[in-house]
Amino acid sequence: MSRKSIVEKLQTFGLKRILSFLDSNPEKNIPRILNWLIKIDKDGRYVGSQARTIKAYTDRKDSNWYTLVKSLYSDIDDGVRKRLFENFIIHAVFFGGKHQNKARKEHNCNIPWAILLDPTSGCNLNCIGCWAAEYGNKLNMNFETLDSIISQGKELGICFYIYSGGEPLVRKKDIIRLCEKHPDCAFLAFTNGTLIDNEFAEEMLRVKNFVPAISVEGFKQETDFRRGAGTYNSVKKAMDILKEKKLPFGISCCYTSKNTEVIASEEYFDDMIKNGAKFAWFFTYMPVGADAVTELIATAEQRELMYHQIRKFRNSKPIFTMDFWNDGEYVKGCIAGGRRYLHINANGDIEPCAFIHYSDSNVYKKTLLEALKSPLFMEYHKNQPFSSNYLRPCPLLDNQGRLAEMVENSGAKSTDIKKPEDVRSLTEKCIPAADNWEPVADRLWQESHGCSNCHGCLAKGAECGGNNLS
Repeated sequence: MSRKSIVEKLQTFGLKRILSFLDSNPEKNIPRILNWLIKIDKDGRYVGSQARTIKAYTDRKDSNWYTLVKSLYSDIDDGVRKRLFENFIIHAVFFGGKHQNKARKEHNCNIPWAILLDPTSGCNLNCIGCWAAEYGNKLNMNFETLDSIISQGKELGICFYIYSGGEPLVRKKDIIRLCEKHPDCAFLAFTNGTLIDNEFAEEMLRVKNFVPAISVEGFKQETDFRRGAGTYNSVKKAMDILKEKKLPFGISCCYTSKNTEVIASEEYFDDMIKNGAKFAWFFTYMPVGADAVTELIATAEQRELMYHQIRKFRNSKPIFTMDFWNDGEYVKGCIAGGRRYLHINANGDIEPCAFIHYSDSNVYKKTLLEALKSPLFMEYHKNQPFSSNYLRPCPLLDNQGRLAEMVENSGAKSTDIKKPEDVRSLTEKCIPAADNWEPVADRLWQESHGCSNCHGCLAKGAECGGNNLS
């Protein structure tokens, strides 16, 4: 064993002891642990910056963040919490971050923090606007392929894996097997929740490293409109099971022109918190697929509403929220193309993003690292960020023509098997939304960052990022 491996094992042992110490008296020891994490990561490259942010809130016992952290000890099974803390803090963030940074420098390409996988295109629902519905149960990656992807990712320091689909829980048994085989990884699934029952919840309790993010579109009317009659009641039943067994879960919300006002409401946030959700992941509807319903694209006014409401509730509600688009300012724009994550569909095509169905690589022909060095992924690496205004992160929805240029320059092809979509046609569907959002995004950026000339700005985000203040 190398000296480096010995040092890392000792550090891992020490971090696990610290987390055990935290469990003995969380209210007293949380501040101590945060101070320690800040001390060992002075530059804030791995866990220090997050620890500082959390500490600023948990120092105030009347804050929503203090309430949320405390609930992780009262509401979540001890063994599950310990395993997930170890996998996120130690493996995915601390050591994973170090290995990822090393690989980025060594290979001069993007190395992601997380990988999004579709085990199957199969689903038990038929939601409006879902591209996977076209494939039915035709596409699947077998266990060995999924296992290989995770093993390759771990070699690069990637210890966080997210399942989507289709409905990933169609493959319940394989998902549990992967949790068993990779106990040092954290697994999350975007799921419609209807296949979560007592038996599967018991399996979650056993493996301790799987967390569902249940898709809801609002209350009963909004959810059943898009996902089918009876879906909302099934989702509520799943949440009740998870809450009773003290299993952590979150929600995943796609906001559209039909449901944004409901999802943005305080009543909705309070209801999800009452149901037991610890986090909420928000996406805006994307018109992906030749037959996509463009009328569901949220308006600029609705997207701005989500921008303000999520920030408001982030400072007042005990739930962790993420907005895949509107939080671009915190992660310096687009995180796709392997910069922080990538997507692998059920056919094995390695795509830059779950919403970008173009690829020049497949898991059956290339390794993960080879795909990250492929022309399409290197186009992302070369061009990110796509705007100096990080509130316009997306090369498809927010920056006209940028995706088309990268796809055409790389020679990537559509991964849609039934109806391949020309990238220029896809881009054209998003032009009205991009035109309407641009002045709103520029105004919001100016208000929050003090920059007076985002519109038409030629500065690269790495050079500006709101720092070219007037």
